[in-house]
Amino acid sequence: MANNGPRKGPVVEARRMLLWLGALIVLLTLVLAGGTTWGSASWAPKLGLDLEGGTQMILAPRVEGSAGTITDEQREQAVSIIRQRVDGSGVAEAQITTQGSNNLVVALPGTPTQEQRQLILASAAMSFRPVIQIGNPTPTPPDQLPPDDQLPQPSGPPQNASDPNWVTPQLAKDFLSYDCSQEPAQGQDPSQPMITCDAEGTMKFILGPVEVTGQQISESSYGLVQGAQGATMNQWGVNLTFNAEGTATFREVTTRLNGIYTLNPNDPRAQFAIVLDGKVISAPRSQAVITDGRSQITGNFTETTAKALSEQLKFGALPISFEIQSEEQISATLGAQQLELGLIAGLIGLILVVIYTLIQYRALGLVTVASLVVAGILTYLAIVLLGWTQNYRLSLAGIAGLIIAIGQTADSFIVYFERIRDELREGRGLVAAVENGWQRARRTVIASKAVNLLAAIVLYFVAVGNVQGFAFTLGLTAIADLIVVFLFTHPMLRLLATRKFFAEGHRLSGFSPERLGVVPFYRGAGRTREAGDADRAAPALKVKNTGARGEAERRQTIAERRLAERQREKDAEKGTVEETPGKAAGKNAVEDSTKDEK
Repeated sequence: MANNGPRKGPVVEARRMLLWLGALIVLLTLVLAGGTTWGSASWAPKLGLDLEGGTQMILAPRVEGSAGTITDEQREQAVSIIRQRVDGSGVAEAQITTQGSNNLVVALPGTPTQEQRQLILASAAMSFRPVIQIGNPTPTPPDQLPPDDQLPQPSGPPQNASDPNWVTPQLAKDFLSYDCSQEPAQGQDPSQPMITCDAEGTMKFILGPVEVTGQQISESSYGLVQGAQGATMNQWGVNLTFNAEGTATFREVTTRLNGIYTLNPNDPRAQFAIVLDGKVISAPRSQAVITDGRSQITGNFTETTAKALSEQLKFGALPISFEIQSEEQISATLGAQQLELGLIAGLIGLILVVIYTLIQYRALGLVTVASLVVAGILTYLAIVLLGWTQNYRLSLAGIAGLIIAIGQTADSFIVYFERIRDELREGRGLVAAVENGWQRARRTVIASKAVNLLAAIVLYFVAVGNVQGFAFTLGLTAIADLIVVFLFTHPMLRLLATRKFFAEGHRLSGFSPERLGVVPFYRGAGRTREAGDADRAAPALKVKNTGARGEAERRQTIAERRLAERQREKDAEKGTVEETPGKAAGKNAVEDSTKDEK
């Protein structure tokens, strides 16, 4: 009973871990099944541009005024912003390049949605301007405009961005005759007031100079608006967080506007307008001083439009605007043949790993095979689910990452197996060897996967295009490997350690004493022979132990070899020579014979 007690705890814990792993796989499968039945999910992964083909759009810049070209700096900035927007929307591995001196070429896998097209084309130049005056959107005919002496006259230079002295007679005339159906003028001077309308064209504004810019936004997100009592309302909004400079400026602005609101809540100058691409999307009143740099944009948003605006603000404003000059479907650059070759290469690599582990570890190699199968199932489910929820697409570079991951995953199991073998060579039983070997191997496996994951993360963020797909699958398989080692490989070995076939060191188990190089001191299951037994068994095992002793010598550490050399040197200095009982008896017999002759 004393021997069975310690084994019960690890066995129960191992079964519990296997149940957790099974529950995880079942949960992922059910989620995918639900998405396939009631959503747009599919049991097959989405493929990238190089394997499936997609849509190619040529974007031509819209340049105002006499300038007919854009600068290289503007073009490179536009490429960077569009790539960030496209990747942020979940379209994996889009190709964005330049064409000629002006145009951009955007190639997306599959067929882009209307929201994705708008996300690519939108300028998203945001600014915060104080409201000076609000008027009816209907334009006043030129013959009905009041004379100059009836228009507002500045009493002096404006003192701040909300000062009515910004309104000159000419600006007042332009405001009255402004038509909200026309497109807002591009290239507005941020240091001067502007005339514009709201996005619906129901109200027009005279706005003061820009006080906070979109570049001062450090973070943008979207979600349902919460009321004053903390209750969630059925209204979508965009949450903004300003950087240090924007926070300080926004605090000054809201302090001034809140003072105006306190004197007259109906004064339009108590409002500040959030202007996006020349249109007012929201003009809230400042009823409090905002000191933490956090603001919320509300309006007639849907979840889709709130998300699109949040992503545009997160990745910045385009320096210029574009229009789609042409759009066409493109075929896969690599196609089904290359995909088939990639899968064949992965299958060959998997077969080689299986053959090696079966030769090296016998039946223990079956645990490696089963672990690779479980890791493959988890990785496949993750890729398909990410394709459904995040529009992730698998490219040939991603498949290369999966192929490389096969060897890296097998490395974790090999490290663990060798640690167990080392414990057996020290005379421990298999149950104890599994536990002690796991304690030693766990640190090595975690460190190894942490390095792999860190390298994948760095590579993903510093690279673009197909290299990101390689880095993503490399990091994904590292996470899957850790899950499998902790929830499958280690629990399985805990269970197998209680089986007679493995515990007694069967020659096909992978724990054979002869292969471990510990004969005659190891009988299997951690039992050791007495010294006398070893001496009596030596003649019979002499030939059999030659390979085992060689294996043991090869596995000696440097410190062990140096210690053995020192011991041999000491023995040589003392004049001692190790002799077998047979040789000693023969020597004594020769000496006795010599004495008799004398």
